[in-house]
Amino acid sequence: MLPLSRWDAAARAALVGVFTDIDDTLTHEGAITPDALLALGALKAAGLAVVAITGRPVGWSMPFAGTWPVDAIVAENGAVALLPAANKKIEKKYRQDAATRAANFVRMQSVLARIEREIPGAARATDSPGRETDIAIDHSEFVRLDDATVARVVALMRGEGMHATVSSIHINGWYGDNDKLEGARWITRELWGRTLDDEMDRWAYVGDSTNDQLMFRSFAHSIGVANVARFVPQLEHLPRYVTQAERGTGFAEAARAVLSAREAR
Repeated sequence: MLPLSRWDAAARAALVGVFTDIDDTLTHEGAITPDALLALGALKAAGLAVVAITGRPVGWSMPFAGTWPVDAIVAENGAVALLPAANKKIEKKYRQDAATRAANFVRMQSVLARIEREIPGAARATDSPGRETDIAIDHSEFVRLDDATVARVVALMRGEGMHATVSSIHINGWYGDNDKLEGARWITRELWGRTLDDEMDRWAYVGDSTNDQLMFRSFAHSIGVANVARFVPQLEHLPRYVTQAERGTGFAEAARAVLSAREAR
């Protein structure tokens, strides 16, 4: 990982948008930091597209989609998009049809019950009632699971045919072909009618944990906030750059790097 100061100014100035994780990238102890919120607004005011992509559920994400200065929040690891609409309403878009979602929900609840029954200490995340297309086990938000237990949960999910990833707080599992990268591709088509792969070098991604590594691998302009150091031993793909500061302050640092390059053009 290179220090953010090594990020080429011309590349920063040419960006059209920023994708970002939420938990421990914009937030600290579950709340967005004031400097991160201001940074989102500054990026939007400068004309950049801003999209948050998270493993958090629809229900948890809904209030923020209407109040944060973002074009969208893509929740549940790329499965659902929340779009600010007229009259302060939020429009929901899904990648799966209703029948598929209903069938998968039943299957996932069975897996969730099995995890809680068979793996000591494993329990569903407190935001589970707001989930529509995935399940989540808490490993670092309100409880602490050791690495061996986290690995057991992931193995059980994958043994049941699910996709499984580990964020800074949760272990997420789901059925379907969605992930953060597919969610980014999907929302770029939905909102702007463009193909993300054709302009990947004009977007940045900011994240902090193992469920961000697909994005770290795919984006040349990938940034880890400093607390990504916790997950470096588990990361096959590291971010290209790393901030000096952690969490929301690190995101604000990355935003300043983008904005300063645009102002210097």
